Amino acid sequence: MPAYALAHLRTVDVNAEIVEYLERIDGSLEPFEGRFIVHGKIPEVIEEPFPGVVVIIEFPDLERARAWYESEEYQAILPFRTENSDGSAILVEGVGPDYRAADFAAAAVAQAGGSGGS
Repeated sequence: MPAYALAHLRTVDVNAEIVEYLERIDGSLEPFEGRFIVHGKIPEVIEEPFPGVVVIIEFPDLERARAWYESEEYQAILPFRTENSDGSAILVEGVGPDYRAADFAAAAVAQAGGSGGS
């Protein structure tokens, strides 16, 4: 199952450390088969305020996403981002090609022991 590293960077101080971070991050991704899906894009906000930019990196699975984040190479440059930006970052597992939200709803209702209605 694919997994993603997502960052919402509300502000970024573009300085020498951020430049070095950007110059080195690609190399940190390669051993874990990570690739940028979205990088530094300003989103089209359709609900609620959402200041800043979005970064999404795809990995083949959650184990490799976690291994990348915890890797010595990435940990060496991580402070360059965290000390020069304000934001949040998460790792999250994706869904498969046959995923249907209705199936998720049915399982949630079954687990709760209810019918899903009022």
